[in-house]
Amino acid sequence: MTSLPPPAAELSADEARRIALRAQGFLGAADRRAGVRGVLRHLGAVQLDTISVLARSHELIPYARLGAVGRKAVEDAYWSGGHSFEYWSHAACILPVEEWPHFAFRRRAYRSRPHWNHELPDGAYEQVIKQLRAEGPLTATDLGGAKNKGEWWDWSASKVAVERALMYGEVVCTERRGWKRVYDLAERAIPDAVLHDDLDDAECLRRLVRLAGQSLGVGTRADLADYHRLKGEQFDAVVADSGLVPVTVQGWSKPAWADPEALATEPRGRHRTTLLSPFDSLVWERARTERIFGFTHRLEAYVPRPKRIHGYFAMPLLSGGRLIGRADPAREGRTLVAKQVSLDSPKAVRPMAQALLEAAEWVGCDSVRVERAGSPQEAAALTSALAT
Repeated sequence: MTSLPPPAAELSADEARRIALRAQGFLGAADRRAGVRGVLRHLGAVQLDTISVLARSHELIPYARLGAVGRKAVEDAYWSGGHSFEYWSHAACILPVEEWPHFAFRRRAYRSRPHWNHELPDGAYEQVIKQLRAEGPLTATDLGGAKNKGEWWDWSASKVAVERALMYGEVVCTERRGWKRVYDLAERAIPDAVLHDDLDDAECLRRLVRLAGQSLGVGTRADLADYHRLKGEQFDAVVADSGLVPVTVQGWSKPAWADPEALATEPRGRHRTTLLSPFDSLVWERARTERIFGFTHRLEAYVPRPKRIHGYFAMPLLSGGRLIGRADPAREGRTLVAKQVSLDSPKAVRPMAQALLEAAEWVGCDSVRVERAGSPQEAAALTSALAT
């Protein structure tokens, strides 16, 4: 392993926390003129997920930063006008269209891989491309159906073909329609200015590491590599040329790097009070969340019900720049139900009430009911705060 250059700065744990909050759009005035597209460009990746409680996760991301943006406006901002595309980054993510060239390394890697144990009949791939060229954009259903008649994972030949074309970059997902991917030819959907794969692997990785540093503000090797799911050795190969600078952070046991612009000014401004999607990039990496906020969070949607501690889709509460509780929401008609609330201290009662009321209004609910809290006293205090 190569030796690291001397750190450019030594940060306290509190400074690192505030740098991270500002980089993620939670400290200082939100750029409302840039709106949802500005949030997407700022974060570089917005994770998609099938779970929808208050709303889907990709809707919760701009809401947490901007407040009550209309949900249709969120979808339109993402998908209209060719401003974004969906591809594999941290997971399945909405990405700014200008990042298309940066994923050439991943498209090349997919092209060189064995074909995921899915065999295609002769001509199936070519037929999908031909149909998209003639009729696109299309969903998998439009292309002939997503599944065979067997188990749910038994994709049809057209679905396998179009997903393979997506990974290769010949096809792009331009929107989700009723949660179905809508496919189009990349040559038609991606602007000519960025429709190219001429960046070599090292340049793709260098740019993605730099973007991860800008989006996180400060992070360890694991933090920065994980943002776009790079391998540690890929990060190592390019970090010295990425423009990020080595720093030390008090209490962090591993080396860190920071965006030099994040070090240039002190992070100041107003903090957001909001509930966060578990898939929000502020908290999607558990080890980082624990290190920065002293807050252990786990998505329990896939945990058997009897083993859940905080609930199916427990959303962390951010207030005052700290994570101070969780709420597991649901909707019953026009009532937002806090099925389970966990608060770190009595001081979290009022911020939780504020966050629940704002979220309820955003999704069209006109009341909030607390079903369960850490204690009867906590539930009573929260119910009282919701009424005032």
